[in-house]
Amino acid sequence: MKAVVLRATPEGGVFEVAEVPKPEVEAGKVLVKVRAAGVNRGELITQKNYRAGPEVINGIEFTGEVAAIGEGVRGWARGAPVMGHGRQSMAEYVQVDPRALMATPDSLDVLHAAAFPNVFITSHNAIVTAGGLKRGETVIVNAASSGIGTASVQVARAMGAGKIVAVSRLRSKAERVRPLGATDVVGSDEEQLETAVLAATGGLGGDLLIDSLGGAYLPANLRSLALEGRLVSVGRTAGPTSELDLDHLSLRRLRIIGVTFRTRTPEEALRCVEACARDLLPALASGEIKPVVDSDFPMARIADAHRRLASNEQFGKIVVTLD
Repeated sequence: MKAVVLRATPEGGVFEVAEVPKPEVEAGKVLVKVRAAGVNRGELITQKNYRAGPEVINGIEFTGEVAAIGEGVRGWARGAPVMGHGRQSMAEYVQVDPRALMATPDSLDVLHAAAFPNVFITSHNAIVTAGGLKRGETVIVNAASSGIGTASVQVARAMGAGKIVAVSRLRSKAERVRPLGATDVVGSDEEQLETAVLAATGGLGGDLLIDSLGGAYLPANLRSLALEGRLVSVGRTAGPTSELDLDHLSLRRLRIIGVTFRTRTPEEALRCVEACARDLLPALASGEIKPVVDSDFPMARIADAHRRLASNEQFGKIVVTLD
């Protein structure tokens, strides 16, 4: 079968399409014929640093149809449309635990189904499980025009947030998030970030901030929080380190919470999928929430898909198609 693989070179990793063995379905597993897969920023980081090791099949999210069912699996039928979260899924076939699968609603096309799993599972975990969102609280989402950002605004709205402040580098991009449920928008290019966020929240600040940036933005993010506010770090596109005012942290009784799939056990990751499906699939089926797709590329143009992602010009998710 064909797959996008990461090959090591002295200059870093190179993604290319290659022929790899098709997996045979094992007991307790499901084999999925993949139609499309989402592109994620972690691929750029891995590519930059990959200078040694075997070829690795790319991908962590997908949509397609059930192709085969392993012994002992119940609840799925061949041909059923599914979307899911699983590694090595940017390939014509992927084998996964059945708990990693979600039934694709009839209302969702292939591109939008491929754009759902990773960002909505991550956003749900950050907002509901790690962030402990309470109904009526104010949520701040930075990098709001990204895949995680557009998902987080919608998850916050679906889970009962009051105010939702969308922050993006350009106010024009932040404005595009307003129809997704943002009550206020801030362009971080315009003025001091915390000043604008505090103005949008009546001077109170946010109860929960979903941070995809990190780096130099951390001090302003913490100053944007209300008393006993929580910051959940889901990404560090602005850098992995920053200065921290411990007096401010203590006086405001703030919490910084880190989340990632990289150190989760397979069981922990599956519980994240199940929690997302429980809370969000009804809203997805009804159209209350919908993944935002920026663009799609055929598998052979994976380099173009990554260039689009690296440009930071996208709005929502980039998808690779395998048909």
